Amino acid sequence: MRRGAAYVAALAGLLCALSAAADAPDRSPRPDLRPGPAAAPVAAAPAPVTADPAADVQPGVARVVVTATALAPRASLRPAGRPGSGIAEPEPAPAAVAAVAPPPAIERRGLFGGIFRPQDQPRPGVPAVAGTFAADRSPRPEVRPDGLEQRVRAAATRQTPSRVAQSGTRGALCGVPGLVGDRLEPITGRISGCGVADPVRLREVDGIALSTPATVNCQTARALQEWVQRSLVPTVGRRGGGVSSLRVVASYACRTRNNQAGARISEHGRGNAIDIAGIGLANGTELTVLGGWRDNRTGPILRELHRGACGPFGTVLGPNSDRFHQDHLHFDTASYRSGPYCR
Repeated sequence: MRRGAAYVAALAGLLCALSAAADAPDRSPRPDLRPGPAAAPVAAAPAPVTADPAADVQPGVARVVVTATALAPRASLRPAGRPGSGIAEPEPAPAAVAAVAPPPAIERRGLFGGIFRPQDQPRPGVPAVAGTFAADRSPRPEVRPDGLEQRVRAAATRQTPSRVAQSGTRGALCGVPGLVGDRLEPITGRISGCGVADPVRLREVDGIALSTPATVNCQTARALQEWVQRSLVPTVGRRGGGVSSLRVVASYACRTRNNQAGARISEHGRGNAIDIAGIGLANGTELTVLGGWRDNRTGPILRELHRGACGPFGTVLGPNSDRFHQDHLHFDTASYRSGPYCR
């Protein structure tokens, strides 16, 4: 009987619940917002309150516990490094980088303005660091003194005569390349018959230096160059490194032949003659007329040079001519109807 009554009561409660659910809506309606000022921001939820099961709790009394994370700062503070610990301090942020405007351009004048002075254009993409000690602009060098370009040009074009033998075309004395020297004023002799109308002071022939500058006329200078080219250089060849100089013992001199009283005026007194006593070689040795004319090795070379002068010169005298020419070769441009006179 009791079990049956319990079943009947449970069934009746179930039917009541079903009827109430049938009349209920699917969901409860939400209330409309009240007009007025904007709602205040919602405050953060308070820290959870829990009961400590381990504590002795009296009946009806709850113990509030606040967690450590609720009061912790958002970021932990970094402690400063101790001295001597080896921990590097964090580097400060770099200073602001600002571009520096290029300095105003300075006008360039002359040929060398852009060579000896720094350029105005700044290098692209190179910033300058703004700092307390940074200068507004880099210091510029002082302006070059006036006349510097002219002095540089003069130094660049200045030529120093060379004594090294060469076959170049330096010089143009008497209008001939290879003759180096100076033109002189006309020479008037102290004796009738002396003097030179177009004298020159010859210092070098085709790179071969004269030991003493020779005062001669242009005809004699050209004849000497012809002898150098056709006879001297080919005959000596590479002996001793080649010819480097000529030892000149006489050129213009207002006197008689061989300084003899009552004799005719020498060709030296007219600028037509030159006397050569030795041939200097590149290795420092010399072929001398006095010591080499009768030498078995040097003699043939000197005699060939003597023969080679016949033609370019009208008169050629050597040790075989007379006692006055034992130590030198005499060359002059005097002309004779019978042709060159060579002894």
